[in-house]
Amino acid sequence: MKIDNSKEQYRTNERIRVREVRLVGDNVEQGVYPISQALKIAEDQGLDLVEISPNAAPPVCRVIDYQKFLYQQKKRQKEQKAKSVKIVVKEIRFGPQTDDHDYAFKLKHAKGFLEEGAKVKAYVFFKGRSILFKEQGEVLLLRFANDLEEYGKVEQMPVLEGKRMIILITPKKGAGSKVKKTAPSEKMETKKVAPQTEESKEE
Repeated sequence: MKIDNSKEQYRTNERIRVREVRLVGDNVEQGVYPISQALKIAEDQGLDLVEISPNAAPPVCRVIDYQKFLYQQKKRQKEQKAKSVKIVVKEIRFGPQTDDHDYAFKLKHAKGFLEEGAKVKAYVFFKGRSILFKEQGEVLLLRFANDLEEYGKVEQMPVLEGKRMIILITPKKGAGSKVKKTAPSEKMETKKVAPQTEESKEE
């Protein structure tokens, strides 16, 4: 029988100080046993008696290899953590009459973001009377989504929110191989692309 560590997560072996326990598992005849008998069963198999449900009446125990049990638990937690993906959203801003050079520059950035596994939130900002060009802005965003069809798909069609018309594009599965992984809960992080060219005067 293995030596117990007082700092272990579960009570094991002689640390289980109750009169009787319920044994479960594949390698024992399930039922309620006096603690002394349960310990003997574990010892005969060269395994540990591990209390997995202390609040039950009587407490539920398994006869298992405790170190292997802990290893498998840590492995499962690591796999769950790996499945949790941090959603990064990169913003790209257009004016309602963005020129071709600026458009091409931002399209190139958007392709890179989608390849990295980030979502792209593109929007047209309407300043002052330029709101009259909202249909032109919608056409621009739809063209943008079409040019990115190979890299991502539209998650949200163009929608006007205040002075901004927004479209959201999410990367296609397999399009990016650099998706960052992090903690179990998903977080949204928004980053803006620093403008590299002057915004059109119409903005």
